[in-house]
Amino acid sequence: MVKANSLSAHLGKTRSGTAAAQCDVVVIGAGPYGLSAGVHLKAKGIAVRVFGEPMEFWAQKMPEGMLLRSPRGASSLSDPERAFTLEAYEAASKREPCAPVPLDTFVEYGRWFRHQLGSDLDQRTVLRVDRDRPGFRLTLQDGNEIRSTYVVIAAGIGPFKKKPAVFQNLSPQQAIHCYEGRDVRKFAGKRVAVIGGGQSALESAALLHEANAKVEVIVRESHLRWIGQHSWLHHMGPLSSLLYSPHDVGPVGISRLVAYPKLVSYVPLKVRDRIRTRAVRPAGARWLPERLATVKITTACSVSQATADGDEIALKLDDGSERRLDHVLLGTGYQVDISRYDFLPQELTHDIRQSDGYPKLAGGFLSSVPGMHFIGATAARSFGPLLYFVAGTEFASRELVSSLSRRGR
Repeated sequence: MVKANSLSAHLGKTRSGTAAAQCDVVVIGAGPYGLSAGVHLKAKGIAVRVFGEPMEFWAQKMPEGMLLRSPRGASSLSDPERAFTLEAYEAASKREPCAPVPLDTFVEYGRWFRHQLGSDLDQRTVLRVDRDRPGFRLTLQDGNEIRSTYVVIAAGIGPFKKKPAVFQNLSPQQAIHCYEGRDVRKFAGKRVAVIGGGQSALESAALLHEANAKVEVIVRESHLRWIGQHSWLHHMGPLSSLLYSPHDVGPVGISRLVAYPKLVSYVPLKVRDRIRTRAVRPAGARWLPERLATVKITTACSVSQATADGDEIALKLDDGSERRLDHVLLGTGYQVDISRYDFLPQELTHDIRQSDGYPKLAGGFLSSVPGMHFIGATAARSFGPLLYFVAGTEFASRELVSSLSRRGR
């Protein structure tokens, strides 16, 4: 095992001659994956430092009033004893349990969970990661440096927002990604087109409508899909547990396979990709249709042209119709591309074997750069779609700790 005092009792020197702290493992990112991994590593006696503002993306980017798509049973972060669950937080804070889980509750739960890390959580930003054989040298926002034998990247999907080419000429105030529109109340009275038919688009449309915006949803598919629309399959007793995992990621059958990421990793890539895209294809939660009942929804249409006309936006659709709007909200998803992590220099990402922007990962989430691991959404191409969801934190943390412990020995 990598012992807690194996490296951290020593100090190195930076090029400027100042002392550089050392530890065994640095985790970059303090969202669900980073916090869970840090807690598991610390419990194993590994000297770990987790960098980042706890739950920052969830608290600052996701729309206020959002509800979690995942079921309650799949919304807990992971700790080795399973003692710091969502239910434990609700009991400790005297919150009434509810489903679906409100975003604000989940954020506060994550911040409560973080206290297990204590001083091993560092809220400074990592500006750059360089190889410093053996291991890595990290430069922090205040100019200090830290050296680590291993680096675990759990930095989330923030840099990966997709902005289709047709909207590139619109300003950031006119074309806004769904996870940049935290305060939906500022859109009251505004004309807003929401692009997309997935959960983020449809829930944003509902929130905007409820905030008195004038909303239209534009979807290229011929119809909207809803998660769990065959609800009777979930109420067949023991048979349902054979068809669906408790994580509820993916349709009948696929849900069971997705629950075993290690098994998914052995599936040929082409098949693995089909499983991944099928499990997370655009769809809305079952509690959304009622909230969207009076919202205008245009299907089987795409935006062919988007131009700024003063403070207005002129949209042309491929059916020949036109719209005059104040804002476009993009529910167009994300495209993983690790080269967009600004803390990874080009010379380092060049050495990481990739597949369409995803790192190619071996067991323990190890990339082709020795000592560098990726967990969370960036691992979904290698281990399947469970890694897009909070439910994947347990597998990721245990697999990571197991791998690092073996190599430490």
